[in-house]
Amino acid sequence: MREGIKRAPGFWPRATLFYLYLLFLYGPIFIIVVLSFQGENASLSFPMQGFSLYYFSEVFDPHYIGDYRWPFGRSVILGLIVMVLTMGISFLAGLAFRKNFKGNILVFYLVVASLICPSILISLGIGIGFSNLGLTSQWWSGGLGAHLSWTLPFGVLIMLAVFSRLDPRLEEAAKDQGATQWQTLRHVTIPITLPGLVGVALFGFTLSYDEYPRISNVAGEHNSLPVELVNALALAATPTIYAIGTMTTLFSLLVIFASFVVVYFMQRRRRGYGAKKMLKEA
Repeated sequence: MREGIKRAPGFWPRATLFYLYLLFLYGPIFIIVVLSFQGENASLSFPMQGFSLYYFSEVFDPHYIGDYRWPFGRSVILGLIVMVLTMGISFLAGLAFRKNFKGNILVFYLVVASLICPSILISLGIGIGFSNLGLTSQWWSGGLGAHLSWTLPFGVLIMLAVFSRLDPRLEEAAKDQGATQWQTLRHVTIPITLPGLVGVALFGFTLSYDEYPRISNVAGEHNSLPVELVNALALAATPTIYAIGTMTTLFSLLVIFASFVVVYFMQRRRRGYGAKKMLKEA
């Protein structure tokens, strides 16, 4: 008869704390998803009033006071722009920090300083800056800068970690074989760091897509989705906000899943390329 599994001392208190943390983290999301499937004329809390897809249809109703279609599109477009810029700038920053240029420590702290400053103050500062210049901040101008101040530090930190694991001998070997600087970058550096770049892209898009405090004062007359949700919550809160919350959560999960799929196929392709090369040399 097999003996029972022996638990380490203090296992159950730690396990209980862990499960309470999961409940605290994902419990509100579960409640929002459940309440989004209520029937017509429902309230914002339990008990549920029937079961239907009524409030999901309200999301796409242009006559409803909270029309989320255009804010959703603006958030996606802004997220894609932020994603591309974050990838490019973070990759270039990673290349630069490998050279240990003069003043690199100061530049590093300036990059991560925006993570320390309260988000609402950054939004307010950008709005005041546009106002002093006689300009009107919009979601694609001031909002873009505000989001980059949030995503770039994460992107740079990720790329610094990626480049710290990159063996410079691989690039030196490519140059010894006659590769130019551009060929080495294209065929060696970028393919090796590509999974990290995908991670930076994921951070850039999801952080921008969900961000509210940094764009709250600089969105202009056309709101992004988080700003529109907060306004709707203050003016005319209905379970429609739960429906849009459920849909945006599923959308974010799809983006994360797609990123994992991309990384999986990149690694599979790399393993296949390595196996073919070994067979060819044999």
